[in-house]
Amino acid sequence: GWIRRLLHKPKPSSLQNSHSSSSPSSSSSARSSSSSPSTSVTTSSIRPSPVSVPDISASDSPRWAKSYDVCICHSEGDLGLVEELVSYLEAQPESLRCFLQLRDAAPGSAVLTELCDAVRSSHCWVMLITPGFLRDPWCQYQMHQALAEAPMANGRTIPVLKDVDRKDYPKELRNIYYISMTENSFRQIRDTIVRYLQELCRSSTSRTE
Repeated sequence: GWIRRLLHKPKPSSLQNSHSSSSPSSSSSARSSSSSPSTSVTTSSIRPSPVSVPDISASDSPRWAKSYDVCICHSEGDLGLVEELVSYLEAQPESLRCFLQLRDAAPGSAVLTELCDAVRSSHCWVMLITPGFLRDPWCQYQMHQALAEAPMANGRTIPVLKDVDRKDYPKELRNIYYISMTENSFRQIRDTIVRYLQELCRSSTSRTE
């Protein structure tokens, strides 16, 4: 009789399997799966709003408050490179307006007056810092005029280093990041100018609102 009862007694493994099928983890996963669709709908419905990019070419853009978008300050020995830069900037979709002293200065006017007017009538100033720039007193004067116009920089003064060691970088510009002249530097200069013009438009719009 006891052998018959032993043979008909359920095995422990079958008991464990029967309990595992209704374990808390499985029931909790079932609850989570049943509630997941509503959660996914809620999260998917929340999307970040796209950041609008100001149109710097609009007729009411504060960009037109000045005659030029950028003034290029350089030594005469670097004229060839500067002409390439100006051609690149003026050919961009934004048609950036560049002041090039030997091209745009009024004949017969005083050099000092032209340099001051170029700084005041431009939104940004690119300083092409080369060994010739460091030796040219007019370049130094124009650099100081630009810093006096915008002492906190705020993106308007754009130093570009070429063939100059970091130790020779002008002390007056040490608080401003510079661009090293490479094959992509023209694009970096263009992006920096456009970024400043966009921020100018954005801040102007927020003030009016």
